[in-house]
Amino acid sequence: MSRTVIHTDQAPAAIGPYSQAIRAGNTVYLSGQIPLQPDTMDLVTGDRAAEIEQVFRNLEAVCTAAGGSLAHIVKLNIYLTDLADFALVNERMQRFFNEPYPARAAIGVAALPKGAQVEMDAVMVLED
Repeated sequence: MSRTVIHTDQAPAAIGPYSQAIRAGNTVYLSGQIPLQPDTMDLVTGDRAAEIEQVFRNLEAVCTAAGGSLAHIVKLNIYLTDLADFALVNERMQRFFNEPYPARAAIGVAALPKGAQVEMDAVMVLED
C-alpha cells in the first residue's frame, strides 16, 4: 500500500520528526495538533475556548489538504491537561462537527508539547 505525506502551510509546521498527516489508501492519520497559529507558530494562550478553536481550525486545514473535511473524521482523540475543560471542548466541538459525530476519546494528561493545554489527533476516511 502506498503512503502519501499530507502537508499544508495553513496548519502549523511539524515541530518534530513527523508529518502533519499520512494517507494510506482511503484512510488519513492526522498527527496531534496543539493551538499553534500557523503563520507565527505562536501558541494561543489565556483563553481556553480560543485554544480549542485553534486546534479545530488546524485539524480542519490538514483535512482540507488531504482532500476531505472534518466531516470525514471517524475517530478523534482529545488530550487535556485539565479535564475540567471537557464541557468546553464539547461546546466548541459542536461548532465544527455535525451529526453523526466521530467516535472520540478524551484523555487527561500531565503535560503537552510547548506547554499547550489541549491537543487533538484524528483518523479520517475518504470516499473512493
